[in-house]
Amino acid sequence: MSFVDLYGNSEHRKNVAHFASIASLASIDGEINEAEKVVLDRFARKLDITETEYKEIMKNPGKYPIDPPTSLDRRLERMFDLFKIIFADHDIDDDERQLIKKYAIGLGYSNDSADIVISRSIVIFSGKLDFEDYAMLVRK
Repeated sequence: MSFVDLYGNSEHRKNVAHFASIASLASIDGEINEAEKVVLDRFARKLDITETEYKEIMKNPGKYPIDPPTSLDRRLERMFDLFKIIFADHDIDDDERQLIKKYAIGLGYSNDSADIVISRSIVIFSGKLDFEDYAMLVRK
């Protein structure tokens, strides 16, 4: 039984899995630096990760590998969920933007595609749509 399976609440299990993926990505280039730790701490708070869960995940974040979905819709769904978390405080900072890019690449987006998805998502989630974009989204 995996660590994530120990938790009965499916929303909380989802949060634990997301956090583990984010932690794994943060550590993908070696040690987690102080700036990444600050962002991870912020994500842990937003995802309601307990101190015990945090410590267990951080012992071996690679234990929870990213399992990139094969469909574009599933990838977008995961990105959407993370943007909901990021914009829970109505803002995205540079550290969160860097981490979401690592996550997008981990999900299977190319570097250029990740930039496009992230830029468009920021515009949508920040509410800074111009009329043409608004009209396109509403008409779709």
